[in-house]
Amino acid sequence: QKTHLKSICLQYLLLNSHCFCLLKNEMGLIIFFLCAYVPKTEAAHCKWAEVLKDLERIKTSKDIDVTLYTANADEDVKCQELVMRCFFLETEVIIQECSIKNCSKTQDVWNIWKNGNESFEKNKLTYTKSEKCKECEEYEEKNFTEFVQNFEKVIQRDCK
Repeated sequence: QKTHLKSICLQYLLLNSHCFCLLKNEMGLIIFFLCAYVPKTEAAHCKWAEVLKDLERIKTSKDIDVTLYTANADEDVKCQELVMRCFFLETEVIIQECSIKNCSKTQDVWNIWKNGNESFEKNKLTYTKSEKCKECEEYEEKNFTEFVQNFEKVIQRDCK
């Protein structure tokens, strides 16, 4: 439905070559406000959406062979931000490994790290450590495939 609405917005904008024509009639105003609203609703759905897309791209990579501290997907909700920070810290390890081995998915891994850090900054996330929360290095080291699977589960849990 949102994609259809974007299409209508684009068509309307193309038909009316002057932006100010939009504001001359009631229908123009309605479409103008709908177009302004649609991107915000999609972006607000999940702040980690871009990260999920990149995780999907890298999860089948055959040239990333690392073991990483991997948080459990079922960690206490109070630990969610620490868990997310741990996953993003471990992407730095993947970036370093990929720079050495010239991995095919280096850009996608870099995007995960960049988008994650931007999201933390944008949302001004600050954590208070609960007694239940572990430090990143306290988690078990797992292979790349398990790491990505858990990372996806944690993000999906956060996006619900």
